[in-house]
Amino acid sequence: MPTRDSAWPQGTPCWVDCSVDDPAEARAYYAELLGWDILDSPPEAGGYLMAMLDGHPAAGIGPKMGDVAMPSVWTTYLAADDADAVAGAITAAGGAVFMPPFDVMDVGRMCVAADPAGAVFGLWQAKAHKGAGVFNQPGAYCWNELHTTEYSPAQDFYRQVFGWSFQEIGDGENFIYSTFALPGANQPSGGLMDTTPLPGDMPPNWLTWFQVGNTDTTLARAARLGSTTLMGPDDSPFGRMAVIQAPQGEVFGILDPNVTIGAPPE
Repeated sequence: MPTRDSAWPQGTPCWVDCSVDDPAEARAYYAELLGWDILDSPPEAGGYLMAMLDGHPAAGIGPKMGDVAMPSVWTTYLAADDADAVAGAITAAGGAVFMPPFDVMDVGRMCVAADPAGAVFGLWQAKAHKGAGVFNQPGAYCWNELHTTEYSPAQDFYRQVFGWSFQEIGDGENFIYSTFALPGANQPSGGLMDTTPLPGDMPPNWLTWFQVGNTDTTLARAARLGSTTLMGPDDSPFGRMAVIQAPQGEVFGILDPNVTIGAPPE
């Protein structure tokens, strides 16, 4: 069982949470869908819920912040050694900081920002809460990827802010996709996908993928819980996958890496 109890290296997708209108409804939904044990936080946490998997923090669920209308969403947080310094790098690279860095009690320091194309992500500077304590197992997140219509500019932005390097693995025409790795790392930490060739007008966004034990069984359970399947199920070299929209509107992916077809790109 892959677990972690220390802060993640800067630039790593280190945490995910969803913002919804009704956290109690989301609590029941994800507890049944992904097998989470969802705990209450202290009153000063503003109704934020902590999803646990085998005793380790897996994800968060909370009410929408602020007074501006927004859809229900899953947010990917990227680790920051110094959230204030990274926030400055974001604006210098042409991004926007929507919520300047602030302390979250004694658990960490966070920020909400967007890249130049508008894809929103968070920063997390770990203190008492290190981020995800479990990953790459059923019920935990296993991959985070940016979907964008500004593919090359996005690479330039994240390279400037986090020092990522990119490896192209798509065909360059119908499937334009790269993985990103941290400075000096050989293993990818996530991916970027050019959505320009795809139908529809989905705005740039970060998509969270959760690992499941059986994609089709999970899809059937999700349907019973009121979800909509937006894509799949499809087989790939990386696993059997699908994209789901939960009853409150947030979108996420599910993946069973044990059911594959073909070989992954070199």
